[in-house]
Amino acid sequence: MLTRNEVIQLRKDLLEWFERAKRDLPWRRTRDAYAIWVSEAMLQQTRVAAVLPYYERFLKLYPNIEALAQAPEKELLAAWAGLGYYYRARNLRKAAQQMCGNGGFPSCYAKLRALPGVGDYTAAAVASMAFDLPHAVVDGNVLRVLARLFADPTDIGSMRGHKHFAKLAEMLLDREQPGAFNQAMMELGATVCLTRKPQCLLCPAASYCRAAKTGAPERFPVKSPKQPPIREERVLFWIEREGRVLAWQRSADSRLMPGFWELPERAQIGEAQSETSFGTFRHSITIHHYSFDVRKASAPEKSHGCEWLSLSGIEAFPISTVFRKAIELMRAGGRRNKSAYRAGKG
Repeated sequence: MLTRNEVIQLRKDLLEWFERAKRDLPWRRTRDAYAIWVSEAMLQQTRVAAVLPYYERFLKLYPNIEALAQAPEKELLAAWAGLGYYYRARNLRKAAQQMCGNGGFPSCYAKLRALPGVGDYTAAAVASMAFDLPHAVVDGNVLRVLARLFADPTDIGSMRGHKHFAKLAEMLLDREQPGAFNQAMMELGATVCLTRKPQCLLCPAASYCRAAKTGAPERFPVKSPKQPPIREERVLFWIEREGRVLAWQRSADSRLMPGFWELPERAQIGEAQSETSFGTFRHSITIHHYSFDVRKASAPEKSHGCEWLSLSGIEAFPISTVFRKAIELMRAGGRRNKSAYRAGKG
């Protein structure tokens, strides 16, 4: 464990490094709680590079909780399309509606934590960055920094491990500048204390880091083995007629992406005549890795819950990432390309 003087100096060194080295990101140019909250929702399980094209456009569409609370679901999901994990958008709107009913954006951790879709991390991030409240954030980057700093073998994937590291994060937190310190810890993990090949020579915390002193920082953090990947090949049917394409919509109470439109499979169109293949693409969701074959088919006599959607206005519908990839394949001329479509989140 670090001494009190080491903790004080570490805070100082880390904050000075952050001021020099931090990336210029749009959500770091504001203290507006709403804008910070939106950024944190988008950044959950999503890379910064993927969020950047969406963030400012989303804020222009929905500049405050009132605008977000009134957003039609179809429009909201279309604005979010491509970011994946669509429950986040729905939770944002639910929380905005709740805030509007309760008099505005809450400024304390407990009330933030009570909002739909807001967990410990997001509540701490907004509380510290917008309101200077002393709550430490603990995300994957922070877990990695803490595990290496203390050469701690506790399993970061366990509930016990998360609570353990949360206590360490609270102990290190600079309570005079909690927002900046939290961002510094996350930035260190994102840009220097990398999962592979950590850049210890550039690290402002290297002189305090026990894992670095062992000469094998990549041994930390310790995490239980992942589940093996599940691979599956599936067929989608492209059935087009007079500028419209046949699709089906997930039910509002569906566990996965409720309300989103999908291309039909055999379950929806039965034994409709399948013709040529336009090509294949890959798509991944957590440990599930799919290979989709998009095939042209004739219109079935009967279909289960399918409707004709106009191709000219398809972008206005909340369509899944799988559907979007199929459209890209069609627009590319149906080229069979098994490597051009990278795995995405839907």
